[in-house]
This record gives sequence, C-alpha cells and structure tokens, in this order.
Amino acid sequence: MANIRIKSQWFHNGAAKTPQQQASAMAFITWRVAQNMLKQMRSARFDIEVGTQYFAFTHEVLVFLTQVIDRQAAQRMNDALRAEFMTALVQRVAQVLQDNEEGLMGEPGAGQGSYVDQFIDLYNQLADHYADFGFDTDGPDFAFVRYLGHRIEALMPDKDKRWVVDQVMASEVPDALGMISRGMDGVLSTEPRAKRGARGAVSGD
Repeated sequence: MANIRIKSQWFHNGAAKTPQQQASAMAFITWRVAQNMLKQMRSARFDIEVGTQYFAFTHEVLVFLTQVIDRQAAQRMNDALRAEFMTALVQRVAQVLQDNEEGLMGEPGAGQGSYVDQFIDLYNQLADHYADFGFDTDGPDFAFVRYLGHRIEALMPDKDKRWVVDQVMASEVPDALGMISRGMDGVLSTEPRAKRGARGAVSGD
C-alpha cells in the first residue's frame, strides 16, 4: 500500500485537547486510511464496484480500524477517557461515512435506518467478535487480521476470493496499521508541532 501523508500533530500551544477533539482528528485519519486501502485493492485489480459493494468494503475496514484504535486507546488511556474517546470516534466516523454514502447512494431505503445507525449497528455487532482476538504492543494477532480478510472475502466476486485474504493480510493491513499508529502518536501527543518558520532554522553567522 502506498503511504499517504497524514497530518496528525497539533500546531499550537494551549489547553489540552479533549477526547472529542482527538477523536475528530483520528476519525479523519481513519477515513483516509480506509479509502487508501480501497484504492490500493482496486489498483491490485480486485473488483470493488462503486455502489453497494464499495461501501460494504468501507464499512468492514472502518470497523476493523476502529477496533484497532480501541485496543491502542486501552494501552494509553484510563477506562473513562477511553470510553469517551471511542464513543466520539465511532460517531464521527459514522457521520463522515454517511456524508459520503448519501452523496453517492442517496438516502437509505424505507425502514433501513440512517447510514449512521447502520454503521454503528455493524460496529456493535462485530465488536463482540473482535473482542475474542488478541492484541499486544505489536498490534493485532493473526486471527484478528484474518477475520477482516474473511469478512472482505465474502464481499468479493468468485474470481477474487482465492487471493483476497492474502492480499488483505500480507499487503494492505500492515501499512494501514502503520498509518493508524502514527496517527495515534500524533493525535495523542501533548507536544505542539513547530511552526514552519521555526523548523530547521539555520543561522547565517
């Protein structure tokens, strides 16, 4: 996967960022990483058609990434802050998803619920599944990542099913995890990012 540039550091000094502010920044990063994964899969000639399949893929990747972020948050936050951060994160990711899904697909059909509700329902459903898998300082275990691969396999046409799990596990997920980890490092950092004029200053003396 080609790495994307992610701005995740705060520019200015001031009050500590709230969990909601951190979650909003992390939601944007998560969306960018999910879209990059989809782009790379399509570049690798996996058929992911714009429309229902496109968003089903995006839902699965977003749930996986938010589960990874939840485990990372557990390593860095107390329980109360983690709950506040994750609630805000999932809600913000769902809102970004809805904005994009409505723009392409229109309003959901009668009786389907909003796109926000659909995503949160999927997140809650799969959270119980992902809870069974391991996660340590090196990241998610094999079963954690393989579960995403099999979820995506179910969305793919027959010609792609044989290869997609390996592609997800060996190529796409490792780079996505790296970007998410760097994003978390920046978003949760208490060090402000230096202003451009202050970086790399060289004396003329």
